Amino acid sequence: MTTAQHKIGSGFGATTTADDVLRGIDLTGRLAIVTGGYSGIGLETTRALTEAGAHVVVPARRRATAEEALAGVKDVEVDELDLGDQESVRGFAERFLASGRTVDILIDSAGIMACPETRVGPGWEAQFATNHLGHFALVNRLWPTIAPGGARIVSVSSRAHHFSGMRWDDVQWTRGYDKWEAYGQAKTANVLFAVHLDRLGRDAGVRAFSLHPGGILTPLQRHIPKAEMIERGWIDEAGNALNPQGFKTPRQGAATQVWAATSPQLDGLGGVYLEDCDIAEPSTDARPTGVKPWATDPDEAARLWTLSATLTGVNAFPPQPPTSRTP
Repeated sequence: MTTAQHKIGSGFGATTTADDVLRGIDLTGRLAIVTGGYSGIGLETTRALTEAGAHVVVPARRRATAEEALAGVKDVEVDELDLGDQESVRGFAERFLASGRTVDILIDSAGIMACPETRVGPGWEAQFATNHLGHFALVNRLWPTIAPGGARIVSVSSRAHHFSGMRWDDVQWTRGYDKWEAYGQAKTANVLFAVHLDRLGRDAGVRAFSLHPGGILTPLQRHIPKAEMIERGWIDEAGNALNPQGFKTPRQGAATQVWAATSPQLDGLGGVYLEDCDIAEPSTDARPTGVKPWATDPDEAARLWTLSATLTGVNAFPPQPPTSRTP
């Protein structure tokens, strides 16, 4: 059954923190993997999950940096993973599979934003390759370890998915690269990924969600010049966040993905886009928030899954051949 893309009245909101949504929830004995779990909202997600009792694995492109950032966090381990490198994704997945453990929570939080035109792997556009294809391959390679009957997979998207749907005629941006539209396509892909993954995994009790964490000033903005952030009204000349923009703190920014990963309010639900710790409403001309229809279209989601499997060569859910019939 498809979950309706409408608010459920969670009682939380934009100022809710990760600690707020975890109050009264015991994650003892649960294992979580959080990509990007050593910086920005990923770090706050890791901290909150471990304080609730979970053991968290943080795969990181900059392992030494991650170990330093997480030095004061209990019950966490760091491994190496570069989402823009499919061989690195394979290596991490194989090491985790060899450990014999199962995954209860997988939060795809890492990403890059509005970077200059960059090519990785076989010439893939870096934002699509890192934010989407890397996580697509990671989840599919780890699928044998995903605990049935209650595991959750969380794909961290953004309201930037409003900038662009899928550019099927030029997914890799070989013509007329625009850093913000390319970011928007990658964020749309994050939503579509959760839509189709939930469809494939729900019979096994594995549910998937996507979300907009809110506007938060973190190292995610590393590729954006200071002058551009001032022009956009994000910061002042001294580099301070401008409150009229409604920026969240990192602890508030981590709340929606932690809620998606753990809240009993979402039991039996899945495949939906969340914001401010609730299911988001569809976006309309009169409602500039919420989720665009191109990001929740099941046919678009299935098409992206097929393309992603072809590009990465990884698919935990290969199409089943038609059943042969004896005349």
